[in-house]
Amino acid sequence: MIFKHFNLAVNAALLIWALTLGFTIWAGWLDWRTRKIPNWLTVSAFTMGLGVHFILGGWRGALSSVEGAGLALLVLLPLVLARGLGAGDWKLMGAVGALLGPWGLLAFLFVSALVTGVMAAATVIWTRRVMVTLKNMAILVQGFFVFGLRGHPQMTLDNPGLLKLPFGVAAALTAVICFVISRRVR
Repeated sequence: MIFKHFNLAVNAALLIWALTLGFTIWAGWLDWRTRKIPNWLTVSAFTMGLGVHFILGGWRGALSSVEGAGLALLVLLPLVLARGLGAGDWKLMGAVGALLGPWGLLAFLFVSALVTGVMAAATVIWTRRVMVTLKNMAILVQGFFVFGLRGHPQMTLDNPGLLKLPFGVAAALTAVICFVISRRVR
């Protein structure tokens, strides 16, 4: 009897990871190509996460899905308001939260911060903008003390002169890394 429940849990986890991987890889590809993550994709993934969790865990599963999405949207809202993260990226993480739940989302956020940092460092080095980036970082730190938690007026997604990363690609890489880790830590 215990083995039957274990197999069901493993199959449910694999289903959720398959959906998360498919969604994030698709979003990453679209973000790479168009620099946009469309609403139809994020809303569909959110709905799919909510539905799968409801089917697998009833109302408790659905609540976990909503908690994951809400946590992602709440934690990342300051970055969106400061124009340091795009709304499509924000909704992407909300959908990831709906798929993985709150605890899975926290791990995903941690790994995605590392992946995004590595991507940013590689991009800065590749484009030979190390000194410009260091000066911009100094301006951001100084701006924090002047403007507080509000974004710096020139250090936003709206500034065409700044480097921008397709966060969907970072999310896709993060999903692959987290899936591999989850398979190793059983």
